[in-house]
Amino acid sequence: MTGLTRNTTHLMPITERPPIVFTRGAGSYLYDEAGLAYLDWMQGWAVNCLGHAPDVIVAALARQASTLITSSPAFHNLPAAELASLLVQHSAMDQVFLANTGAEANEGAIKLARKWGQLHKQGAFEVITFGKAFHGRTIAMMSASGKPGWDTYFPPQVPGFPKATLNDLNSVRALIGPQTVAIMLEPIQGEGGVNPASLAFMRGLRALCDEHYLLLILDEIQTGCGRTGTLFGYQQYGIEPDIMTLGKGLGGGVPISALLAKQHCCVFEHGDQGGTFCGNPLTAAVGIAVFNALIAPGFLENIELRSQQLTDGLQQISHDLDLGEVRGAGLLLALELAAPIGPQVVDAARRNGLLLNSPRPQCLRFMPALNSTEVEIRNGLRILRQTLEHCRNAQTVAV
Repeated sequence: MTGLTRNTTHLMPITERPPIVFTRGAGSYLYDEAGLAYLDWMQGWAVNCLGHAPDVIVAALARQASTLITSSPAFHNLPAAELASLLVQHSAMDQVFLANTGAEANEGAIKLARKWGQLHKQGAFEVITFGKAFHGRTIAMMSASGKPGWDTYFPPQVPGFPKATLNDLNSVRALIGPQTVAIMLEPIQGEGGVNPASLAFMRGLRALCDEHYLLLILDEIQTGCGRTGTLFGYQQYGIEPDIMTLGKGLGGGVPISALLAKQHCCVFEHGDQGGTFCGNPLTAAVGIAVFNALIAPGFLENIELRSQQLTDGLQQISHDLDLGEVRGAGLLLALELAAPIGPQVVDAARRNGLLLNSPRPQCLRFMPALNSTEVEIRNGLRILRQTLEHCRNAQTVAV
């Protein structure tokens, strides 16, 4: 029995993992037990916005851990207050609830909307969500999500989440009724295959919400915190949500999330929301460090440059190898493949030193660190091309 087997047998096997153990990370790279380097274009599913083990996070953790790790949600602490102020200052929101995971923040958004519905819409509780959407893995958020098959995993489903079709405004309009309180979506569906909401659709949703007195909730767990090239994805549409959730990149690898809302729908009363670790000073201090890095001069501009470089490179590869669409924004991009070989490409790329994700069998998703360099993007494109050429040739031989 190998050491790896001994070390993992007591972990619940919740996903298939390759026979590799990572022991260290630095910037855009992960290193395994043998010291081999892997260019990481997953970054924890868009979590490590500053790459692995960035100095600003290491310093923030050490500094805050030596001062105050947690007190209790029953008391104020300075890092939580400062992070909330930063988020409000740089967004269209007015108040913040700090949580731990994206699913928890999204649960809070649904609770806030339903509370608002109790107070202002005769108890309306339905939240229109979308097919192929992903909002988390709690029972309620699996019900809110539109991931195929999830409606049969852990029945019964939590009611109140009718599903519309992304970029089809009529499908949304048809679901609005007296019990509708809100519309909730990701500006870009990440797990769904990097499917962006169109400009016309997002503006149409805002108009529908205004017309029918509904709340617009944007799940920016993946698209927020600079991932799409602006601090928040909604800023690219010229609209403002009523409620927004953040996570993933907000902690740069440390678990923290946030529920943000405009004043008119901040209706929680004492006891409506909480959580043992919510707003703890340790993770809030990291959130401050990360957010200050995001708003530093030149940071967002680098995302734009690297996004254009990666987009151009993916489009050239697609053209040369007769593949499909390149879509997304910022450093959340996808390449449509010509066949359902995504898992094989991911496996081959890993053996070539590049870590990729295939959210759908015919799609690759790219989520490199937001501070990636020109050289790192160029190297990743080179490995990707070689891998795709090899997989295509292997597929041709198999046929």
